[in-house]
Amino acid sequence: MPEPTGHRPPWWRGIGGHVVLAVAGLASAFPVYWMYATSVKPSEDVLDRRLVPASVTLDNYAHVLASLPFGSMLVGTFLMAAAVAAGTVLTSVLAAYALARWDFPAKRLIMLLIVCTWLVPVQATMLPNYVLISQLGLLETLTAVVLPQLVTAVAVLLLFQHVSAFPRELFDAATMDGRSPFGTLVSVLLPNIRPAIAAVTILAFIGAWNEYFWPTMVLRRSDDLIQVGIRSFLTSEGNDWGALMAASGLACLPVFALYFALQRQVVDAFVRSGLR
Repeated sequence: MPEPTGHRPPWWRGIGGHVVLAVAGLASAFPVYWMYATSVKPSEDVLDRRLVPASVTLDNYAHVLASLPFGSMLVGTFLMAAAVAAGTVLTSVLAAYALARWDFPAKRLIMLLIVCTWLVPVQATMLPNYVLISQLGLLETLTAVVLPQLVTAVAVLLLFQHVSAFPRELFDAATMDGRSPFGTLVSVLLPNIRPAIAAVTILAFIGAWNEYFWPTMVLRRSDDLIQVGIRSFLTSEGNDWGALMAASGLACLPVFALYFALQRQVVDAFVRSGLR
């Protein structure tokens, strides 16, 4: 006998999926908890495997703030990540707009190449990028950190999905009103894809902020960026794990703040991409 319309399913029907999501969430959050738990342990307990620290101290944070110019490093890292995010948004918006708006020879080939670059690991491009940056004379500069990160396939493909789904009639109407292609992009398209732009911004910012190997390759001074400064706690004589975790915990705080401020736009952008 069919159930009456509006009948609510039993509460336990969806519990399996929620349990899986809860377990996955805890597994993802555990390394973050362990980082902060280790950062407040005394040096003699730093390798203790207990989930809850036996004693709590802030000596590691005091040591980090005394050893590194953390304020200036934080500002430098923020400016670097902001430059990467702004450049990524600019290049990906222009590329997505051109690929979705116009038909031209080799368009499919270009899209295929963009998808293929997504499959290439970053580590495979580090050595060629290093040689190129060295030949340009940009080593030991923040430009060397920013330049290779300005274009990503993920950002182009994400915005391409949103621009492709945008009604072409609105583009045609803007053209009939006398707007140039760039004017149509700025006044018509950008206000309607703000969630996608927010998603690209936060992904590019977090990616640049978390990048470790590339900044340590092109920069040598430990007071330039947080990523390079953290390396000073890893020495041949031994690793200061408490200070390392404290520095990493401090470095994560701006990223957490940015994500919580823009998480609704990020989720909305990916949900809309999935529906398309």
